[in-house]
Amino acid sequence: MTDSALPAEDRPRLHGEYKVPGGKLVVVDLDVADGLLTDVSLSGDFFLEPDEALLDINRALTGLPETTTAAELSAAVTASLPPGAVLFGFSADAVAVTVRRALAKATSWSDHHWNVIAPTVLPTRVNVALDEVLTEEVGAGRRNPTLRFWDWEEPSVVIGSFQSVRNELDPDGVARHGITVVRRISGGGAMFMEAGNCITYSLYLPQTLVDGISFADSYAFLDAWVMAALEKIGVTAFYVPLNDIATDQGKIGGAAQKRLANGGMLHHVTMSYDIDADKMVEVLRIGKEKLSDKGTRSAKKRVDPLRRQTGLARTEIIAAMIEVFTERYAATPSELTDAELSAARERVATKFGTAEWLNRVP
Repeated sequence: MTDSALPAEDRPRLHGEYKVPGGKLVVVDLDVADGLLTDVSLSGDFFLEPDEALLDINRALTGLPETTTAAELSAAVTASLPPGAVLFGFSADAVAVTVRRALAKATSWSDHHWNVIAPTVLPTRVNVALDEVLTEEVGAGRRNPTLRFWDWEEPSVVIGSFQSVRNELDPDGVARHGITVVRRISGGGAMFMEAGNCITYSLYLPQTLVDGISFADSYAFLDAWVMAALEKIGVTAFYVPLNDIATDQGKIGGAAQKRLANGGMLHHVTMSYDIDADKMVEVLRIGKEKLSDKGTRSAKKRVDPLRRQTGLARTEIIAAMIEVFTERYAATPSELTDAELSAARERVATKFGTAEWLNRVP
């Protein structure tokens, strides 16, 4: 007999947990009767003042439909709090995520079987096309959620989905240095990529993993493992909203995301290992406005944070990242299939390698 066929009083209570990035553990236990939340009990190692606010939150959640969205759950929690209430180590949004997990509307890392694809040298256009193909495959349930590390040989610039080719690139520098220019499906800024000068990875996941987590918070949430990997090799890194990864010595990388209609999601990151900044500024139009935002008067310097701060080879850093991800999420090795590579090459021919796509924002 399945749990759903048991009388309500004999069914196991629904249980959800959510560890707030940089915060505390939030736990909720509840029942569902006639489609409504009942007997909701919130707990955790967070701090909450006044004490009575815990009962207020439980009462606010009790009676809500099990179909209530994360945003509606968060709003209900917020509305229940007395004036001056203090939530430390968690938030109304965190409670909403936990409830959604208890209801199996949201998932956690441990709910999925994760794969890791080690670096494979591929043309940059194929790497970009694979991001779209593999995100679709995960969204459709044909591939496990996957972490894939890029590798490439030709010097390239990968521009964000909404960037202007004219504004971002110096055509003389592109021609002089033989740069391959590709537009990706995610937003964000341009990536200057020569072989071996940066570390790029893509994470393909179901959107249920970030259900209830704000767009901004999802960046740090999805990269908690890489922060642990960097810490392991002696680099203390942190997120600078929205999508920059930094240390106390400055920015070391940036992230970008794309969510597809079929439920798949792409989250990818490029980190500087040892970039020729003189060449970069000949290829990219790095304006004074962007440099002033980063507190930099000139971009013409060696951008080598990971090489300099770790003293490790690029391959050693990638190996450490794979090791931490594998241990943390019980991930197993995987490879690109012939069908996925074929689909990516077809996508290059019809989209990513075309002038129409590259110049969709002239």
